[in-house]
Amino acid sequence: MKLFYTLIALYFTATFSGFSQEEKTYKVNTIAFYNLENLFDFEDDPLTFDDDRTPDGKDHWTEEIYHAKLKNMAKVISEIGKDVTGTSPALIGVCEIENRRVLEDLIAQEPLAKMNYGIVHFDSPDRRGIDVALLYQKKVFTPTNYKNHELKIYDNNDATRRIYTRDQLLVSGLLDGEKIHVIVNHWPSRSGGEARSRPKRIKAAKLNKRLIDSLFGDDPYAKVITMGDLNDDPTSPSVKDILKTQKKKNKMDIKQLYNPMEEMHKKGLGTLAWRDGWNLFDQIIVSTELTKKDYSSYRLYKTGIFNKTYLANPRGRYKGYPYRSFANGAYTGGYSDHFPVYIYLIKEKM
Repeated sequence: MKLFYTLIALYFTATFSGFSQEEKTYKVNTIAFYNLENLFDFEDDPLTFDDDRTPDGKDHWTEEIYHAKLKNMAKVISEIGKDVTGTSPALIGVCEIENRRVLEDLIAQEPLAKMNYGIVHFDSPDRRGIDVALLYQKKVFTPTNYKNHELKIYDNNDATRRIYTRDQLLVSGLLDGEKIHVIVNHWPSRSGGEARSRPKRIKAAKLNKRLIDSLFGDDPYAKVITMGDLNDDPTSPSVKDILKTQKKKNKMDIKQLYNPMEEMHKKGLGTLAWRDGWNLFDQIIVSTELTKKDYSSYRLYKTGIFNKTYLANPRGRYKGYPYRSFANGAYTGGYSDHFPVYIYLIKEKM
C-alpha cells in the first residue's frame, strides 16, 4: 500500500512538472458530497415525522439496522478519493440526516474515527426532519464562520401557508491556511412533477445565488464551492438560468461559477436513476478562482462520481441503479439511492 501511494505521488510530480527542470510535488485534497438516504436514528422524535423509522414503525427501523446503515455509510465516505489522496475527504457535505446524533454516531464508526472529523450542523425546519451538514477533518480544515440560511417558500405566495424545507448551510474556513467557502444544499424535491415543483427550486437557486454574490461582494476572487442534491440536473433552469453556471472553465470571467458536472450529464452519467433514466442531481460547482491553472494555491484538478461496483444494485429489475438501503418495506443491506460526487483540489507544495 505504501508503494501504491508513492507511485501516486510520482504520478502527480510527472504530470505537473511539464518541461521544467525543477521537480515539483503537489498536495491533493478531496471535497465530496453524499446524500445518505434517510439516515435516521431508531428513536421517536415527537417534533418530527420520523414514526416510520422506529422499531414499531412501518419500516421496522431497529437499532441493529441503524448500526448496519451507519457502518455502510462510513465505509463509503472513508473510500471517496482515497485511491489518490490516501485518505478520506477533507470536507464532505451530507444531506438526509435526521440530527446531530446520527452524525456523531457516523464519525465514530471504525473507518472514520481515526480521521478526527468535526461537524457543522443546524436543525432545519423541514417537515420530514432531515437536515444538511458538513463534516471536516480537523487537521486539514478550520471553520471560521458558519450559518444556516432559511429557504422560505409559500404555497401560492400565501404567507400563512409556508412550505418547510431544508436550510442552506454556509461554512467559511481555512483549508491548509487558504480561505474557502462551502455551501451545502438539498433543494426541494420534484414531488408533484418537475414542472409543478420547479418554482421551489428556482427559489432555492435564488437564495444560493444571493449567498454567493454576498461572498463575491466581500472578495471578487473568493474560492466558493456550492454542493448538494439540487433535485435538478446541470442543464435545468435553476442551475443554468439562476446560478448562470458555465460549462467551459477556460472561458470564465471573474465572479462566475463553473459546473464540471454539465459535461458529465451530457455524456449520460448520473448519480440516481428513475424509470430507466439517469439524473445528475448531486453536483459540486466552483467559482472562477478555483479554475485557474496557477497551482500555487488550491485549484480544481478533477471531478468524479463515486460509483464503485458495490454501490450498484447487483440484481433484478434495478440492476446497476444505486443500491439503496431500504426498498419494498425492508432493509436491503444497501447504501443509498444516490451515488456520491467529489472533486480533487490540488496545489504545489512549497
